[in-house]
Amino acid sequence: MSQPTGKKNISTLILGAIGVVYGDIGTSPLYAMKETFAGHHPLAVVEGNILGVLSVMFWTIMVLVSVKYVAVIMRADNRGEGGSLALLALVSDLTRNNKRLRWVITLLGVFAAALFFGDSMITPAISVLSAVEGLNIVAPRFSEFVVPISAVILTGLFFIQKHGTGVVGLAFGPIMVAWFGILTVLGAQSILHTPHVLAALNPAFAFHFISADFHRAFFALGSVVLAVTGGEALYTDMGHFGKFPIRVTWFGFVLPALVLNYFGQGALLLQDPTAIENPFFLLAPEWGQLPMVLLATAATVIASQAVISGAFSVARQSVQMGFLPRMEIKQTSDRARGQIYVPFTNWTLYLAVMGLVIGFGSSSNLAAAYGIAVTGTMTIDTILIAFVIVLAWRWTLPLAVLAVGGFLIVDLAYFFANAIKIPQGGWFPVAMGIISFTVLTTWRRGRRLLFNEMKRQKVPLQALIDGYEDCPNRAFGTAVFMTSVGEGVPSAMLHNLKHNQVMHERNVLLTVITDDHPYVPAAERITITDLGKDFYRVVVHYGFMQEPNVPAALELCAEHGLKFDMMSTSFFVSRETVIPSLTPGMALWRERLFCALSRNAMSATDFFKIPTNRVVEMGTQIEI
Repeated sequence: MSQPTGKKNISTLILGAIGVVYGDIGTSPLYAMKETFAGHHPLAVVEGNILGVLSVMFWTIMVLVSVKYVAVIMRADNRGEGGSLALLALVSDLTRNNKRLRWVITLLGVFAAALFFGDSMITPAISVLSAVEGLNIVAPRFSEFVVPISAVILTGLFFIQKHGTGVVGLAFGPIMVAWFGILTVLGAQSILHTPHVLAALNPAFAFHFISADFHRAFFALGSVVLAVTGGEALYTDMGHFGKFPIRVTWFGFVLPALVLNYFGQGALLLQDPTAIENPFFLLAPEWGQLPMVLLATAATVIASQAVISGAFSVARQSVQMGFLPRMEIKQTSDRARGQIYVPFTNWTLYLAVMGLVIGFGSSSNLAAAYGIAVTGTMTIDTILIAFVIVLAWRWTLPLAVLAVGGFLIVDLAYFFANAIKIPQGGWFPVAMGIISFTVLTTWRRGRRLLFNEMKRQKVPLQALIDGYEDCPNRAFGTAVFMTSVGEGVPSAMLHNLKHNQVMHERNVLLTVITDDHPYVPAAERITITDLGKDFYRVVVHYGFMQEPNVPAALELCAEHGLKFDMMSTSFFVSRETVIPSLTPGMALWRERLFCALSRNAMSATDFFKIPTNRVVEMGTQIEI
């Protein structure tokens, strides 16, 4: 009986992977070929260029996606999880003995996460626009409605996020299976009419294209890279589906479909160079063009959904790892822990996407803004994986240099090819990346300064415990004092003693720590230290992919001999009011930014899911 169940689970994971993982890279055929020949740096639609571009595209997909991400980087899982922040946590652990190197690595990983936020704004805009632009082929008179229709579709997509994506998700797999199936059929049909297009599989055409006119080829790389946008999602979504389903679906289904479609578009251009107007939709027969527009729109909505969900996940990881303030995170599914909704991230993305759709007006204009965030993230991933290769896998030096050096050359070539598009639109993801990076690092640095100042002001805990009997007033029950500092007396306890002149029968100092691992099992979650005289220190560990829940954690304490009755337990939480100062630490403008973020952070009560009727908040002012 177990075997069929296993097969069913694998089949479900494979279908889910097709529906979620490949939305971005799977919709790239909508615009990649068109932008390469008719974009901001157009190429002549002649046989040499067509075969050269196809060859470059094919080998780029093979090197960057098939080899780099699927074969190499997916081996570097952090307890099953992938993505830039998971890779950062893994490398940080490997370099924990070198503080300076660890600091540089942290900055790289954070900047990769910041670039992802910029990418997550562009992907929904360019994907949906490119699909709806199929109306220009089907019914040119409706071309003026492309932007409004795209705006309506995207508005609906962002408004349904609060309801969760479970129901919609059931349709993702079948729709994307149909999408890739049609990509395969249309591409193969076109290749049959012009089979010599398959000569582009020979890398010699790529080398000849680049060497014949390096300047022209270099500009073309800025558009060719559109064929691999979304390739990093194979690693990012590894935690949801596992390595095996992603690898099977990539090599067995998605990769052949993409290659056949790109080569099919190339075959069409060899037959009819005027088809460069929109080679993707012109692959379909006239009667099938409108259904293709509808299917493409559905596929791009799925691609957009995958990116939005990825942004939610990165936001949660950033909060848990201390790079963003506490914010509202809603679980939208009782069964799938990866399905979450982050209101602030959702509406920030929505405003940015609407601005891009209205401001740029077409997928061609947006293509200039696309790519630099993706190539920047890919370059950082290569640098981070280099540490894993050397420190964890211990590859021989020649093999490590060959692998990392080869990937890095390709990554940097595409990065600089996209960097020249900064004036045409590439400035947007760069600006968003810099803003996101500033916010992430400011919060991290501010929390560190706040932590150090609180630690400096702490009163030794042992002195209070020794004088515990001198307190004349004893309150019934248990007092739990939330503290981020692992030593000294929590400020809430001092204020309670100072103003109320009372201590409880039992006092617990509770600290919640987020580890560098995605998940911490329940058996390893609790650490209890008996400090004597009914004082206890409880440390609760969570992974950066887990939601903290203090009442649930306290229930686990019973296994360690420390039982809690919620009806007789009070929680004391300190709310710090941060005051910027001219003392060394951060620039004054960053301190003010940190104060603003701190004021708008979600309360510890809500974030840790503490019953509100059991909480006492004690305010304190701290200068940083």
